[in-house]
Amino acid sequence: MLSLREPHYEWGTSELSQIFFQDTILWYNYKMDKIIPPASVIRKYRGKYLNNWRQATQNTGRLMLFAGDQKIEHLNDDFFGTKISLDDATPAHLFNIASVANVGVFAAQLGLIASYGKNYPNIPYLIKLNSKTNLISAKDQDPISLAINTVEDVWNFKKDSGLNVVGIGYTLYPGSQYESQMLAEASRAIYQAHRLGLLAVLWIYPRGKSIKDEKDAHLAAGMAGLASCLGADFVKLSYPRAMNKTKMKEIIMAAGNTGVIFSGGETCEPKQFLCTLAFQISNGARGNATGRNIHQRGLAEAIRFADAISAVSLDDYSAEKAYRIYLGKGKLK
Repeated sequence: MLSLREPHYEWGTSELSQIFFQDTILWYNYKMDKIIPPASVIRKYRGKYLNNWRQATQNTGRLMLFAGDQKIEHLNDDFFGTKISLDDATPAHLFNIASVANVGVFAAQLGLIASYGKNYPNIPYLIKLNSKTNLISAKDQDPISLAINTVEDVWNFKKDSGLNVVGIGYTLYPGSQYESQMLAEASRAIYQAHRLGLLAVLWIYPRGKSIKDEKDAHLAAGMAGLASCLGADFVKLSYPRAMNKTKMKEIIMAAGNTGVIFSGGETCEPKQFLCTLAFQISNGARGNATGRNIHQRGLAEAIRFADAISAVSLDDYSAEKAYRIYLGKGKLK
């Protein structure tokens, strides 16, 4: 969890909290010279942490995460079908996109990156430590997803392969009867990753028989606070239903120094996607995490859409201006 030298205010009035909220957004956007690594980063790796942070966020404090971990999570449902480009049928499509489009990190499992990474050495990689398939429904059993690799595995792979691995990721399912096992693994993984100068990103989805509404904004704020307590640099959340500025503010403030990014969800119309993303960014979200909305398109279209998403996420483009990039009528700065 990255810390910046934030302005200090005495709390007590809604006016002051609004000022704090606005100033915090500006601070993250424009004070990248004030980065303070987490205290868990050991001294000799502080420089590596800062380099990984600056590279992943492209010196913006925001993260454009291209998600490729669904090959396990959703099996082939997300990669082959009547409305999915045939390009997406092979894993190479993910790497072809990530190597050309303006992404901060490409997130996938270690094995997939090991299989293809040597042909794509320019990609900044984030390795997912845990994964599960969708074969067992949450209605049948509370979800559990334990690590298939360790931080030590990632560190050794980074050294041996020479690939540009900048961080680790872990998915949590709070509300599951198995949450304590996942919380313990995630906490240790973040601590170990930070010690070695790696970034740590959490995917947090409240699921299980006890969860009544996983898209509730107040619950999402709780998940943001949970990520902060575990020390994550960023947390990926599902975008809550019926969002407005007040609900967004609760989530962003609950996260503290942890950057909130929302998942892109199922494939939708590009202009609608970019309008939603622009609202998120203008109200404190620190980036975006998108998979299907990018990779289910043909290569050329996928690259253009990834660049449009990046333009909004990192460079404060309006939805309309970014949409022109998607159409091929505009370019990133």
